[in-house]
Amino acid sequence: MQKEVSEKIAEIVKEDIWGSIKDFFNLGIHFGEGDNKIQITIGLILLFVVSFMIAKFLLRIIRRLFTRKMEENDKLKFISVFKFLNYVVYIIVFFVILGTSGVNITPFLAASAALLIGLGLALQDIFQDIIGGIFIIMDKSLLVGDIIEVEGKVGRIIEIKLRTTRAITRDDKIIIIPNHKFIQNSIYNFTQNRKTTRECVSVGVAYGSDTSKVKKLLLESVKTQSGVLKNPKPFVAFEDFGDSSLDFSIYFFINDSFKIAAIRSDIRFTIDSLFRNNNITIPFPQRDVHIFKTE
Repeated sequence: MQKEVSEKIAEIVKEDIWGSIKDFFNLGIHFGEGDNKIQITIGLILLFVVSFMIAKFLLRIIRRLFTRKMEENDKLKFISVFKFLNYVVYIIVFFVILGTSGVNITPFLAASAALLIGLGLALQDIFQDIIGGIFIIMDKSLLVGDIIEVEGKVGRIIEIKLRTTRAITRDDKIIIIPNHKFIQNSIYNFTQNRKTTRECVSVGVAYGSDTSKVKKLLLESVKTQSGVLKNPKPFVAFEDFGDSSLDFSIYFFINDSFKIAAIRSDIRFTIDSLFRNNNITIPFPQRDVHIFKTE
């Protein structure tokens, strides 16, 4: 008899404790009626906190699994994309919790759809930038250190982010390029294929000049030039018979296209000096004007 009484008391105490806990979790704000009733309770807030902590923990494990064998540059690019995916996962978790808690999420989804359409129209360039950034990072069409030409500006890539790419120009200025330009426009990448690039300097000489001598002097102009590679060997091309000159180009190879402006300038100084010392004339444009006298 005493045992039964004790068990009964224990059940009552247990029910009271569990009821108190339920009442505590149900404390909060309740507003709305029927299907539109919304309850923001302590239990719901705790559920959000725990769910987001679990989602964050799982995402961190997934990120580590994917990046453990990646190189440092690839790892940084993957993390940039993964941050964007994190936001998507958190939004999904948010609506799933609301739905399982008995909240009618249909109005939220309808409002979210309308909001996303409005944001999509207003911020379409930003979304294009993000998509472009994902493509760049995943297919490696651009890498840090690449030398590119975009909108007439040459720069070396120093950072690739999800929305923008940063490059430093030859004037030591930073240019910030929206990523959508890389998927909409043609971009010259000087170093995607390999670091070595072929460059040239063109010059015209007067008609009647010794072309063999011109070729020899042009090759000599790059022979000791700093930054010009010995292999592949430089070569001279007789480009055309111009209106006022015989047109030549000296082609050479370098392994740092970023410095080409200074290299070309030095070569032009050398060519001018060699031509002056060897009586080779660089002509200016000439026109013959014939005047006819009429009776």
